[in-house]
Formats: sequence, C-alpha cells, structure tokens
Amino acid sequence: MLIIRTTIIILFLSFFMSHKNMAQEVKWYTFEEAVTLNKKAPRKIIIDVYTDWCGWCKVMDKETFQNPLIAKILNEKYYAVKFNAESTKPVLFEGRTFINDGQGNRPPHQLAVALLNGKMSYPSIVFMNETNQLITAVPGFQKPNDMEPLLMFIHGSLYEKGVDYQQYVSNYKSENK
Repeated sequence: MLIIRTTIIILFLSFFMSHKNMAQEVKWYTFEEAVTLNKKAPRKIIIDVYTDWCGWCKVMDKETFQNPLIAKILNEKYYAVKFNAESTKPVLFEGRTFINDGQGNRPPHQLAVALLNGKMSYPSIVFMNETNQLITAVPGFQKPNDMEPLLMFIHGSLYEKGVDYQQYVSNYKSENK
C-alpha cells in the first residue's frame, strides 16, 4: 500500500513539475527599460496599458499573457511593457517628463493619454516600432486566438506593406497546435 501511495505521489509531482516548466512567463519591462533596450537591440515594443481596478485587464493577464504561445512570441519578438495608466511615477521619454497630475476622478498618467491618443480604454495594447514611434493602439480584451495574429501582423510590419488585416486574420494559420 505504501509503495502504491509513494508511486502516485511521485507521478503527481512529476506531472505537476513538467506542466509548470512548460508554462512560459512574459518578461515584462518598464517603459524606460524597453526604450533603452530598443536602442541597443531594436525590436518592436508592446505596451499593456491597464489599471488596478480593471476586471478585463486581470482576465487578459490570466488568459492571454499566461498563454504559452503568446508569452513565447512576446519574449522572442517584442519588448513587453506593463504600464499602469494611473501610475504616479514620472516617466522621461524623448526629452519630456510625463506625469500624473492627479486631476479628476481616476486621473490618467500623461504617457497613457499620449499612447492612447486620449481614448482612455482599458485594457489597451499599444505597439511601437523599433525607433519608438507609435504604430497603433488596440483597445479592449484580446483572447489568445485574437492576439496571436495581431502580434505576428505587427511584428512582420505588414501594416507598412498594405496588407489588409482582416484578410490576413482570415488566412492566418496558428502556431498553436
């Protein structure tokens, strides 16, 4: 009986550890770290603009950013940034200091306002190119199956080549087997 119980425990632990190792976590950077890294080794930057009170932001953290394939794409092809849109920490970018001046109910940080072009929606995903120029902001919750083609479309700079995004998505073959 003891041998069976020990065997079951060992199998359970082996299964748990192997699945834990399969999961890949996103390497998150601060905005300033991503900009600095981008100067040394250029990549596109993706910014998850969120707030602490946003329920869909939390769902996206669990369902999308913890998805192994999404995490792999982000870690290999992007500098991934989490940016709290209500942060009070000043951010220096392009010679300008962005702050949260505390004006209004749930005041947004000036950098969040700039990145989202004043369209404050959470969560939002912002893409910047290798020279730290804004590509686009995509508002709303993104499921992993929606996020994957978006990441690959932006990474491939297909928006610069005139590729229609909807057509791209309809023909996209997922790497997720």
